[in-house]
This record gives sequence, C-alpha cells and structure tokens, in this order.
Amino acid sequence: MLTGQPGRILHTSGVVPVEPDGSVSGDVADQASTVWSNIAAILAEASMGFRDIVSVTTYVVVGEDLGAVMAARDGALGGNLVASTLVYVPELAQPAWKVEVVVVAVA
Repeated sequence: MLTGQPGRILHTSGVVPVEPDGSVSGDVADQASTVWSNIAAILAEASMGFRDIVSVTTYVVVGEDLGAVMAARDGALGGNLVASTLVYVPELAQPAWKVEVVVVAVA
C-alpha cells in the first residue's frame, strides 16, 4: 500500500476448521487445510488474496502435529513473509477443533 493512499484492512476473527457442510475432520492436517480454504474464501469475498496477508496468529491445541499445521500455513502463504504468532492452547471453543487462525490483510 502506498503512503497517503486509501487502503482496505481486513481483520478476521478466529477462522475454524468447519467444512461448508458443517463437518469437522478429526485429523489436524485436514483441519489446517480447511482453515486455510476458509481463509481463501474470506479473502476472495473481500477481493483480496493470500499476498495481502500481513499478520497471522495460529492457535493449536497442545499435543497436535505442529508440523502439519505450519505446512498448511506455509503452503497457503506461498513464500509470502508475514508477521506470525503461534499460541499453544489447552483447547478451543469446540472440543473437535484443533487449530484456529486469525489473519490481518491489507490491500
């Protein structure tokens, strides 16, 4: 974004691993993939893309496969370097959820 030019900022709340049909996989890698698919849909609705993301906060339930969660994040971001925070939590709002992601995007 150029200084002095109007821009748009998108803040998401926690994006969770719920599929469009309402289902939730028990596998954390699948959940991470679903979260990033949901983020893609949110970005598209705002006429933005993954390259517009400037900050990511990832919440992962303790004991889950962090490698799978980070691989999904890195795959979605495609090399785009962003501010990134990882928070281990004992649980999320729904017991079936193992990962939740918050993003900030600027266009």
